[in-house]
Amino acid sequence: MEICAILTVRNEGAFLIDWIAHHIACGVTRFVVASNDCDDGTDAILDRLAALTGRVAHLPNPGPWKRGPQFAALDKAAGHPFVTGADWCLPLDIDEFVNVHAGDRTLSALVAACPGASAITLTWRLFGNAGVVAWDDRPVPDTFTRAAPRALPWPWRAHLFKTLVRNDGTYARPGVHRPRAPDPARIGQAVWVDGSGRPLPPRYARAGSFTPPGTDCHGLVQLNHYPLGAVDSFILKADRGRAVHDADRIGMDYWVERNWCDEEDTSIAALAPARNRAKAALMADPQLALLHAGAADWRRQRFAALMQAAEETRALYARCLMAGPARVPAPADLARLMRFVRP
Repeated sequence: MEICAILTVRNEGAFLIDWIAHHIACGVTRFVVASNDCDDGTDAILDRLAALTGRVAHLPNPGPWKRGPQFAALDKAAGHPFVTGADWCLPLDIDEFVNVHAGDRTLSALVAACPGASAITLTWRLFGNAGVVAWDDRPVPDTFTRAAPRALPWPWRAHLFKTLVRNDGTYARPGVHRPRAPDPARIGQAVWVDGSGRPLPPRYARAGSFTPPGTDCHGLVQLNHYPLGAVDSFILKADRGRAVHDADRIGMDYWVERNWCDEEDTSIAALAPARNRAKAALMADPQLALLHAGAADWRRQRFAALMQAAEETRALYARCLMAGPARVPAPADLARLMRFVRP
């Protein structure tokens, strides 16, 4: 089974090898990765991975764009042979890690557990900062193990999903959260299921990017989402900007809404041995190891430069240190809030 992951990155070379290694362990067979104006050597890492493995395709600077670089990258990726030749496609971000609970914990096992599905939604489980301040060059899933409750009533954003979609012609182009450009002749037969394998209402075949709030949709698979990382990393993320809406700023509102640390979840560690083997095979290449070390050094130096350059950055850093984890509103407060929310 050919499963292609599509990724967009900017200045995230320090995370790239761990991310690729994890998803190799998870059963991804091909990667199409777009890079955008990188200063840390991410583009060189991708070129080396392409030459070394034959399973990574690098799309440099896929502009121009009107709605953000990620949309342009997905449009360009749509015609790549790795995508057109795949049985299933899955667009992801560098801070998202697939965590399959079915069978041998691979995406193939997930597909087998959802027979007849045209699309499987991988709903986020948000992992918070948990008090980690300094960035350390180690796998993200090993560092951050405190997560949101499995079923949150609020915020709705916690129930956003990414879509593993069968590449059978029902949809013409990949999208950030769901596939785009449905074929009118096929869309009526599309079957969407959630991460517990339960059928979703027919409307999901045409629209929708989050599963119902308050519902646990992680029985077969969850998408571990690490949107914050260490405080140091969050400063770099705010400087980089957003891949979808590049004009939007990242600030304390982003931090507070996503800093969920209620429950311990180490289930993704089951893939660590296979990930470590895949990583060791990649890092055995001296050139790739040197490029990774350079990206890590760039990250440390960029953080220091940003902190020295502006009081605004230092203030954001201090506010992150002072802010507590996110919490579920009290029932009375939540009921009051929901009076103002339209379904």
